Amino acid sequence: MIKSTLKLLKPTLFSFLKSHRYTQKELLKDMLSGLSVAIVALPLAMAIAIASNLPPERGLFTAIVAGFLISALGGSRYQIGGPTAAFIVTVAMVAMKHGYEGLVLATMIAGILLIIASLLRAGELIKFIPYPVIVGFTSGIAILILFSQLRDFFGLQIEFMPPDFIDKLFVYFEHLHETNPFSVLIALFSIGIILYMKQKFQKIPAPIVVVAATSLLVWLFGIPVETIESRFGAIPAMLPSPTLPELSFEKFRLVFADAITIALLAGIESLLSAVVADGMSGDKHKPNTELFAQGVANIGSSIFGGLPATGAIARTATNIKAGAISPISGIMHALWLLLFMMILAPLIVKVPLAALSAILIVVAYNMAEIKHIRSILKAPRNDQAVLFTTLLLTVLVDLNFAIQAGISLAAILFINSMMQSTRIHSIHEEDETDDPDSITKKIVPQGVEVYEIKGPLFFGVAEKLVDTLLIFESTPKVFILRLRHVPMIDAAGLHALESLYEQLAHEGSTLILSGVNKNLATYIKNSHLDAKIGDENILGHIDKALSRAKSLL
Repeated sequence: MIKSTLKLLKPTLFSFLKSHRYTQKELLKDMLSGLSVAIVALPLAMAIAIASNLPPERGLFTAIVAGFLISALGGSRYQIGGPTAAFIVTVAMVAMKHGYEGLVLATMIAGILLIIASLLRAGELIKFIPYPVIVGFTSGIAILILFSQLRDFFGLQIEFMPPDFIDKLFVYFEHLHETNPFSVLIALFSIGIILYMKQKFQKIPAPIVVVAATSLLVWLFGIPVETIESRFGAIPAMLPSPTLPELSFEKFRLVFADAITIALLAGIESLLSAVVADGMSGDKHKPNTELFAQGVANIGSSIFGGLPATGAIARTATNIKAGAISPISGIMHALWLLLFMMILAPLIVKVPLAALSAILIVVAYNMAEIKHIRSILKAPRNDQAVLFTTLLLTVLVDLNFAIQAGISLAAILFINSMMQSTRIHSIHEEDETDDPDSITKKIVPQGVEVYEIKGPLFFGVAEKLVDTLLIFESTPKVFILRLRHVPMIDAAGLHALESLYEQLAHEGSTLILSGVNKNLATYIKNSHLDAKIGDENILGHIDKALSRAKSLL
């Protein structure tokens, strides 16, 4: 068991190097692709930390430590890890409620939960989260990110930003008269650069061009806008020493719910990113290995003063487009970032905050899933209801509740659909004239009623089965229930069969089950229902069931 689990969690890097002759030419490609990703990640990591109401170096620490560990231990060949925009709202909320120490503890617990999830092989469960739920909470997060950046976009002097969306809007309206026109111009100029670079020079990372150009403009012309330096001061040129948070049961209890949110978000986004990477590269990731790496990376990030981390879809896509060969590219991206921090720290602090807000606004727009929302608007109303419920709850309540509510609503609507698809009909409603075993082609003795169930017999349908007897003016002497089109049955379905049997027995009638397959027969036997109904009344074909009915009359 232990050996199979360890094999399951074997990093893709080890498998790749063992099965592949890695050349110097390929190493050079990985170094260059890692450099391309590092150039993109540098401003994003700082912007995400600042948007989370934390110092910019926290984002750099995360990108370096978590980025290294995710690539070294992960299950995807091309995954790039680090802080992501999806965490901004959650991180800001946790840090505001519990302080940075509480965030560190929550991140560490989340890492442990992710490791446990990987050992339980929960990586495959991502496929069970409905698509409208994923689009809904992703779009909701995008809206929250967009509104979190308006302070720096307009250059507003707001010391405290409330976490709630509606309260935040009121604060913005109260301070809108303080708008710094230079901040707005810098932000609009930055967005213009990003859009222009995307059209004309797609291979050049637009964020680094924005950072360099706006920093130079502000420095040359003395433009009065807030920069990293004016708000946060200098940033360190090295990683901090590893430290552990103070542990106590009370602190653990206070942050545990937030840790679950962080773990859930990290797991979902990392596996989605790995799926995107598979689609772009034709490779196949190992989901449980990826969850394990995410867990270790979040623990590592928290120890080195970072933030929660996960797979970053945009940076992973950049890595593939830049020609990455192996996970070494992701490791190199982390090392390049460390080198940038060591050498360029005095220059990094000159970046205007309006430029970073513009970068995140573009990220939020790309996250908004507008194309996918349009496609869901053409889907059934159930999917639309799940999408907008999840989106609104993400914006107005919180992410954790939104995901739970979205999945619950999707499950309820799915059960309702399954109930509608399962039919219970009588001999008089038979319409399968091409079916050689159609009851219309059989001779049914007087005093015998034949009903058929088509679809799974589970708790959503069980009540309909019990209510079937209510339609009879007088109970038939023999009641044949055809189950040939029932693929599965649950405890509620078995209980419904038992209730049906008991009601018929009370009226002096006999229940015969026809078309019982091996799967159903096993469950009927395990529940000891066969002893009540009688093996002679549980038959595999309608002809045998009709013959048995004749013998009972």
